[in-house]
Amino acid sequence: MNAGLFSMDAQALYQQLVKNLQRVVTPDAHLVGITSGGAWLAQALHQDLAMPTSLGIVSSSLHRDDFFKRGMAESVATKLPFDVEGAVIWLIDDVLFTGRTMRAVVNELFDYGRPKAVHLAVLVDRGGRELPVQADVVATQVSLPSNQTLRLTRDNQGQFTFSLED
Repeated sequence: MNAGLFSMDAQALYQQLVKNLQRVVTPDAHLVGITSGGAWLAQALHQDLAMPTSLGIVSSSLHRDDFFKRGMAESVATKLPFDVEGAVIWLIDDVLFTGRTMRAVVNELFDYGRPKAVHLAVLVDRGGRELPVQADVVATQVSLPSNQTLRLTRDNQGQFTFSLED
């Protein structure tokens, strides 16, 4: 797929994710966004799903297996303003690819306690898994070459768009 010709409506996919999550997320669950795209999505979902529980943000930086190569990057620190012990948690991310970010995020969560359940919702599943990780809720699936990066962006009005980089 040519990056210059790539077009995917992130706002429409977000609305699909809202519909899909309305069916399965219970009022006692906590949404936890994975920095940065997942955190943006979780903030919007928390409002649109009228979640009564606290919203969290989790970073994968300290538990990544490529930490020494990537460093801290642009990551925000983990903020979990609720007791993780026994909580039902929905991890929210923009793009699921190799599964390595999910592995790191689950390790980070367990540093804070043992949740009752951890579920995963993503806007886009692009395949290419290197670890046995699967999302519970997905807005769409796409197939992209491994050398391309699908990136979610958010403008000043909170509107989501995708960019594809080689």
